[in-house]
Amino acid sequence: MENQASTQESLYEKHIPIFPRSVKGKFRTFKWGILAMAYLVYFALPWLPWDRSDAPHQAVLFDMVGRRFFIFDLALYPQDIIVLSMLLFIAAVTLFFVTTLVGRAFCGYFCFQTLWTDFYIWIEHLVQGERPARTRLYKQGWNLEKVWKYGLTHALWLLASWWTAMTFVLYFGYAPDLLVKFFNGHMVTAGYTAVFFLTLSTYLAAGVLREQVCIYMCPYARFQGVMYESETLVVTYETKRGESDKGRHPAVQGARTREERQAQGYGDCIDCGMCVQVCPVGIDIRNGLQYKCISCGLCIDACNTIMDSMKFPRGLVRYDSEINAKSDNPQKPKLDLLRLRTIGYGTFILIMTGIMIYNLATRTSFEESVQQIRQPLFVTLSDGEIRNRYQVRVTNKTDHEETYVVAVKGIPDGALDFGGSSNEMNVRAGKSLMIQVNVKLPPQVAATTDTIEFIITPKGKPDEAAVRKVRFNSKHEG
Repeated sequence: MENQASTQESLYEKHIPIFPRSVKGKFRTFKWGILAMAYLVYFALPWLPWDRSDAPHQAVLFDMVGRRFFIFDLALYPQDIIVLSMLLFIAAVTLFFVTTLVGRAFCGYFCFQTLWTDFYIWIEHLVQGERPARTRLYKQGWNLEKVWKYGLTHALWLLASWWTAMTFVLYFGYAPDLLVKFFNGHMVTAGYTAVFFLTLSTYLAAGVLREQVCIYMCPYARFQGVMYESETLVVTYETKRGESDKGRHPAVQGARTREERQAQGYGDCIDCGMCVQVCPVGIDIRNGLQYKCISCGLCIDACNTIMDSMKFPRGLVRYDSEINAKSDNPQKPKLDLLRLRTIGYGTFILIMTGIMIYNLATRTSFEESVQQIRQPLFVTLSDGEIRNRYQVRVTNKTDHEETYVVAVKGIPDGALDFGGSSNEMNVRAGKSLMIQVNVKLPPQVAATTDTIEFIITPKGKPDEAAVRKVRFNSKHEG
């Protein structure tokens, strides 16, 4: 019986630390610009003052106790769930639309994981030095230098993580007060718990796990390929130009100029490895499209820098479509918008955005309902009058107390009975109030009245008066 060699494969791939090299170029500049803008918005918004009459003076505030969200002059309540649903739908379809056009560009530039990991890598570079220095420090034994640099790096990561978590909590209350309460021990337990777990998760995700979140934990990496088409622009290595007949070759004596390399059958790739060294997920783009690639474009910047130094044309690594990159005569890459999938996504985005804008533009400052109390349908009083009872409910969707006047159109004076109270409802901001109203009509009027109209008018905005038509019963239903 022949002995067969057996190989053992580990269920888990050993993690190899990645120490990305710094790089300059338009994609790196664009990433820094997005990071700066995102951090400015995230960290500054809780501190932006905004005048409010019945809530903390904060531009963006998620008032969980009052069950209302404030975004500048817009106040959203649970009744506005349709707006939030449409916003989430638009965000999801926009992500699919962008992926169909430019692959995982969202991951490379806008994803929270990418933005925070970029910043943490910058901290690591600031403390430990460039890639060779960080690699050397990782491999050397534990000594005073390593303890100091690693300790300072992780301390700064934890500080950034804490401030990230603290800022998130500041959106749920008046920021100056919450910050003071955090340090004097008067913050609620839920606040301390949220800060602790968000600090820990941010530290682990951006500082320790980094690319492993993108590779193993993010579901988007797994299903993004379904949205790719042959026209999708992705980070591409032009194999034909880079490899030529004999493949890659270092830029050594006799193989430095492009003419010399072409004469010997070598491609333009000098096998410097810079594209791998700058990659935040540690892949080699020359091996083709990989699900780990987040389309950040840093390998393009690195390769273009090398091509410039060699006086070779740029674009050996570039954003390009599969169709163009594999053609015999590649053209300048371009976005192909006129495709069935992109047109479909774009149409959905425009329609849903239009509906959401219309919903917000026609949104009233209050909601009202008038329901008839049907037990019994009507009552015949001792003087012969027919009485119907109704429940009037008003929800104030503004950020201040409002007074609403209740009236009924087309009935005799005195037919409307509020049980001894006035016809005005004072409703606090974000709250609802319900009252019972009696409508009594003489028999001859009741016999000719099938419906009546309730008119509910906010005193502060009389032009927003709402009319509710309801049934008036004066005889038993057969």
